Amino acid sequence: MSDTVTIVTAAGADPSGRRRRAGAAPRRAAGRHQARFGYIFVGAYTLFLLAFGIIPTLYAVFLAFTKNGQFAGFDNFAKVIGDYRFAPAVWHVALYVFFWLISLLIFVVLLALVVHAVKVRWISGSARFLYYIPGAIAGASSVLLWLFVLDPTVSPVSGLLHAMGFEKLVNVVAVDNLPIVFTVIAFWAGAGGWIVIMFGALNNVPTEVMEAARIDGANGIKTAWYIQLPMLAKWISYMAIMSLAAGTQLFVEPKVLAQATKNVVPEDYSLNQLAYLYAFRQNDFSGSAAISLMLLVVALGLSTIFIFRGRLFEND
Repeated sequence: MSDTVTIVTAAGADPSGRRRRAGAAPRRAAGRHQARFGYIFVGAYTLFLLAFGIIPTLYAVFLAFTKNGQFAGFDNFAKVIGDYRFAPAVWHVALYVFFWLISLLIFVVLLALVVHAVKVRWISGSARFLYYIPGAIAGASSVLLWLFVLDPTVSPVSGLLHAMGFEKLVNVVAVDNLPIVFTVIAFWAGAGGWIVIMFGALNNVPTEVMEAARIDGANGIKTAWYIQLPMLAKWISYMAIMSLAAGTQLFVEPKVLAQATKNVVPEDYSLNQLAYLYAFRQNDFSGSAAISLMLLVVALGLSTIFIFRGRLFEND
């Protein structure tokens, strides 16, 4: 009797073992297949990062600390900082970045909260679509469109511009007004994408937490302030970092406006424009690299602050 049981058990174990082995093989093959595609994607990204990120940065470092192939220490930085055009360019970019980040941190988050609070799906979806449309018109095309909007003689909002005391385009784009003008253009073109991202982040707030807040009697404002905003902290930090990086690279908008207004907007308005003039007007690539490196260091420093303050890489 015991022999019979042993034989039956062994017979039953053999097919089971084969089934286990047969099921494991396709899983291992699928894992190898996925890993192969993962290596391809990571490898392609690494090549692009090296070709267009790390190698150009290292070359810029080399240029910034050399002159005519000889080590020059900080001479290029001292020359650039001593240039009478450098301090105004720093001030212009700093003002623009300040207004740009403040407008994003306030209005993007506020609009995302408002759209998320709308429970009618087609209204919410239509609002997000309308916000996102301007993002399809980017760069120089966006600036050209705003040339018409800002020109009181042809603008669809000419009445508003006249009421503000502007009679010509050159009055609107006076140097003192440019930080606000560039902030409006950048917000119109880029805020919609961030609103969509913030909306998606709000959808990840646990339903149980929101329901508990309602049961406790929290209204919409308190729920947004004490629950949704803290849970959006990482996304807000990410938005600030990416927008800071883009804001310090101000070039297209003042360049196009300078051409359209016959240099009412100066050609050296921003740091990127000044770097361009050093490289292609003065044939001083070392000075241009020094400006670029200073921009990189400042952007990395400010981004580090946002990363730690926003707990970007901390686990919840």
